[in-house]
Amino acid sequence: MDDRAKRIRKERPGGKADTVKVDLTAVVVALSDNEPCVLTIGQTDTLPSGPLALEHRSLQSGLRAWVEEQTGHPLGYIEQLYTFADRDRAGTELEQRVISISYLALTRKEHATVPSRSGWRSWYEFFPWEDHRSGTPPVVLEELRPRLIEWANGADDHAIRLERRRRTAIAFGFDDRPWNEDLALKRYELLYEAALVEEATRGSALAPPVRGKAMVGDHRRILATGIARLRSKIKYRPVVFELMPPAFTLLQLQRTVEALAGRLIHKSNFRRLIEQHELVEETGETSAETGGRPAKLYRFRHAVLEEGEVAGAKLPLART
Repeated sequence: MDDRAKRIRKERPGGKADTVKVDLTAVVVALSDNEPCVLTIGQTDTLPSGPLALEHRSLQSGLRAWVEEQTGHPLGYIEQLYTFADRDRAGTELEQRVISISYLALTRKEHATVPSRSGWRSWYEFFPWEDHRSGTPPVVLEELRPRLIEWANGADDHAIRLERRRRTAIAFGFDDRPWNEDLALKRYELLYEAALVEEATRGSALAPPVRGKAMVGDHRRILATGIARLRSKIKYRPVVFELMPPAFTLLQLQRTVEALAGRLIHKSNFRRLIEQHELVEETGETSAETGGRPAKLYRFRHAVLEEGEVAGAKLPLART
């Protein structure tokens, strides 16, 4: 037994012991070349994580310690995501129950001195169906749609077939329904239920999964939770500025929001929204990196945090 981990043991009938291990897992997000990236470790695609140890003062301090030890990257903004404890999805022996407490962390890539065993990966490598900036991705039309329809129609019960079709249409925008970028977790869970992702088919003879890199254990599910939380939160809290440099152009800000949402945004409406909520202020400097006329540089107006939440800031998404 790892003496660093906090475990709970309970004797079962017959003298066999159940073991519960509490893991702390981090979804660390940064932007790189207009791509939302997540920090992974090791040769496999694994999120930074480690057991809650007795010497950790709190859950957050334990998480920060593990991430810095494994990646060399100190964390700034973090918030708790969700606690996972599904016995059949832990990927470990049945005698050890794993409770995974997950966190979302936002940072800037240039702040990280990442060792060779760690690296940044676009989250669209794991969820290629989530990037709609260039329209509906081929993986949705060519792979997901026919296989999800086949799965829905494969139910013996008529009511179950109808329910599966309805859930599939809502999650993936089929049957003329709108695409909802906030449903990233629901989409992954549906694909897991339909055995269309590798994590649901390991060790089985089922059909090959759809495109999208798998992760160790339930880490892709945790990452989907982080994506869904961040996409929802950028609409009512100015957390996007945690990913921005101190000075930026409005176009850079727009591209960052589009990268996170996986959707394009109406330029004029977006700028009107930024001005309406007074989220930024001019620095008095300009940037020539845009390739055209020098663009004004802005910075986040920190007084916004003292004035309360940014209510009603629904993103002006473009139709695709």
